[in-house]
Amino acid sequence: MKTTLLIMAAGLGSRYGGNKQIDQIGPNGEILMEYSIYDALAAGFDKVVFVIRRSMDEVFRRMIGDKIVQKTEVHYAYQEYDSLPGGFTPPADRTKPYGTAHAVLAAKDVIHEPFAVINADDYYGRDAFVAMAGSLRRMQGKREAASMVAYYLQNTISENGAVTRGVCETDDGGSLIRITETYKIQRAKDGTIRDFASESEGVVLPDNALVSMNFWGFTPWYFETAEVHLAAFLRDPAGDPLKKEYVLPTLVDQLMHEVGLKVEVLSTDAVWFGVTYREDKDYVRAELQKLHDAGQYPPAL
Repeated sequence: MKTTLLIMAAGLGSRYGGNKQIDQIGPNGEILMEYSIYDALAAGFDKVVFVIRRSMDEVFRRMIGDKIVQKTEVHYAYQEYDSLPGGFTPPADRTKPYGTAHAVLAAKDVIHEPFAVINADDYYGRDAFVAMAGSLRRMQGKREAASMVAYYLQNTISENGAVTRGVCETDDGGSLIRITETYKIQRAKDGTIRDFASESEGVVLPDNALVSMNFWGFTPWYFETAEVHLAAFLRDPAGDPLKKEYVLPTLVDQLMHEVGLKVEVLSTDAVWFGVTYREDKDYVRAELQKLHDAGQYPPAL
C-alpha cells in the first residue's frame, strides 16, 4: 500500500515576513520541512506531494524538491485561483489563497491513496509520523474516515504573538467530536492562555487542551466531498470576500456533523514546534540543534 505525505507550502507567510517554507533554519541550512520528510520516510511513507504556488516552482524545486526526488516519489500541485471548483472567479482585488481545505483539494489529481497532510513550517516529531502511518493503513478502503495528531495547547503557542489553533473535544473512546478554529490565542500577563478573539479580557483555555496543528490523515474520499463544500463556501455571501478562508478544522467539523465523518485522535509523545513569527526562528534553530546533538538526526539531512 502506498502512503502519501502532502505538504502545504503555498501560504504567503505574512506574519513571518516572507517565504518561511524555504527558510534555512537547521544547523546545516536545512529547511524545516526536510525534517518532516526525513521522519515520514523513516515511518514508511513512500510518496511526497508538495502544494505550492506556481510562482514558487523554480526556487522550490531547486531548494528542496530536486533533493527529495532522489529518495522517494515526488509530485507537485498548485494552489491557485484557477483550481477553484465550479469555475468560481474570485474578486479582482483578492490576493490571499482560499485556505487549507482548498490547498489539499488542489492535489486531487495526484493522490489516489490514504494520505497525511502537514504544514511546511511546523516540526511534528518522529513519533507522530509513526502513529499517522499506522492510522493510514487502518483507513485503507474506507470512505468517511480520518485521523489527526493532537498536541497540548501549552506546547504550541508563540511567545512572540497570537496564534490560531483548532481546539478539539474528544469522546471517551478517543474520537474527535468537535473542533473549533480559534483565533488570537496568546499567553496573558497572569500566565494563563487565553482566546482574545471575542473578548478584550480573553477567554481562558486549559493548558492541556488538545489542539490540531494541521497534521491530518484522509482517504481519497476527501476530494469529492471537499470540492462540494468548498464550492458552497465560495458561493456563500457571508464574510469578507477579500479575506475569508476555508480551513481544514472548519471542514472536518462540518463533515463530522453532516455526514458522520469519524476522526481518530492519535496520541503521541512527539514534540511540536513551529515558525509563526520571524522571532520564533532562533528558538526553533536551537531546538533543532539539540535534536542533532542528541543523535536523533545525522549531522546533515
